Amino acid sequence: MSEPDVVVVGSGPNGLAAAVLLSRAGLRVAVHEAAGGFGGGARTGELLGTGVRHDHCSTVHPMAAASPFFRAFDLTARGVDLLRPEVAYAHPLDGGRAGLAWTDLDRTVQGLGVEGRRWRRMFAPLVARWPEVAAVTLSDLRDPAALISPAAILLGAGVLEQRLFPQGGAAGAMLAGVNLHGVVRPGGLAATAVGTTLGLLAHTVGWPLPRGGSQAITDAMVADIRAHGGTLTASSPVHDIRDLPRARAVVLNVGPAALARVAGPVLPRRYLRRLSGYRYGAGSCTVDFLLSGPVPWTASGCDRAGTLHLVGTRAEAISVQRTVASGRHAPRPYVLVTQPSAVGDIRAPRGLHTLSAYAHVPSGSDVDVSDAVIGQIERFAPGFRDLVVARNVRTAAQLESDNANHVGGDITSGRLSLHQLAFRPRFGVDPFATPVPGLYHCSAASPPGPGVHGMAGLHVARRVLRDRFGVATDPLTLLTATERNHK
Repeated sequence: MSEPDVVVVGSGPNGLAAAVLLSRAGLRVAVHEAAGGFGGGARTGELLGTGVRHDHCSTVHPMAAASPFFRAFDLTARGVDLLRPEVAYAHPLDGGRAGLAWTDLDRTVQGLGVEGRRWRRMFAPLVARWPEVAAVTLSDLRDPAALISPAAILLGAGVLEQRLFPQGGAAGAMLAGVNLHGVVRPGGLAATAVGTTLGLLAHTVGWPLPRGGSQAITDAMVADIRAHGGTLTASSPVHDIRDLPRARAVVLNVGPAALARVAGPVLPRRYLRRLSGYRYGAGSCTVDFLLSGPVPWTASGCDRAGTLHLVGTRAEAISVQRTVASGRHAPRPYVLVTQPSAVGDIRAPRGLHTLSAYAHVPSGSDVDVSDAVIGQIERFAPGFRDLVVARNVRTAAQLESDNANHVGGDITSGRLSLHQLAFRPRFGVDPFATPVPGLYHCSAASPPGPGVHGMAGLHVARRVLRDRFGVATDPLTLLTATERNHK
């Protein structure tokens, strides 16, 4: 490639989405990635030996299934098989019970008994208008018309309704479990908004797992960038943006800490001070398992769930997260489990099974909590311990070493308070621009926040095309038009 028009630093889903759109607009795009492979948190590798594949971070992708970017990009047409479990997520409770979020809302309501009526009242209006609700939650959070639209009002009503569920029931526990995807106190408004959105998607697009792992999504985007003349270079860390080739625009697909480190020499002090005010949340410790057989869940239906939240009651979920927020390890932590075998995705040699889990821990923790993770799984699946053939542990500190955007092991790339959810990574009208002309950033620390959805990449691509190249056409329209012509 001759001198590029745009340089993208970082190949997470948002950086790759930006590169897809900019290269399709006819620009010469060069992507630099510090790691040895592309994808950031959407990578898959052999963590427990040859032929045993686990995802490095993200495994389940409701946001990708709902994202306007990925729906236009059409993952299925590119050979990505999104496998949807019948049960999007399960929440086991002591005594052999479990709350099950089926993709079928009616079936979920029926299974919740007396709580089902309130579940329907909360989710049915959202399900009826889910594309509009998803568009609001995945927007850049800057359009007043979108933020006061009927879809936004429905979402707000759902958030308030969720907070009225009884403390001791299965439904309340299910909601607390899904809220903890936000790695904050499950009763907080920001966590409740995230959980309501994820709960909605469970009953619409489902919580799919890509066959073979998240790498399938990354590989589809990498192939598209190359097909449109872009270049991607792995093992190419950028320590100072002044070392990059000259380009009319540079997009940093990094979090605030890395943004300040890489671009600090050219950014004004006032802007750097604002970045320093960005706050990260609790860390995670991941444990990937190789098993000799399927997990013997006590509660019926858990074997059909792609995702399980292991923490017990709603009161336990709140208590555990308070413990972690205070800087202490919980004896029985919140554990999120994903089981590809629920959708027939066997990622291990014949006769063996893979299972992945992570537990919330204090930020920066270097403690291996895999025994506590096994204990929580054993709590709801007695005999699990005897099935473990091997395990691979990455502490919160190691997660940061593996991906600089996961500061302190925070896989959501920033605390999800209401203020920080709207004004990631700092207060301002345009969250993607910097004071330096032509320098932009996008990551999970940019609106709309964490998740494999590519939307921060779409939002930044719109600004780059408009501001630096005078292109007013929405790049998403260019993408869909190209796909129609291709088909």
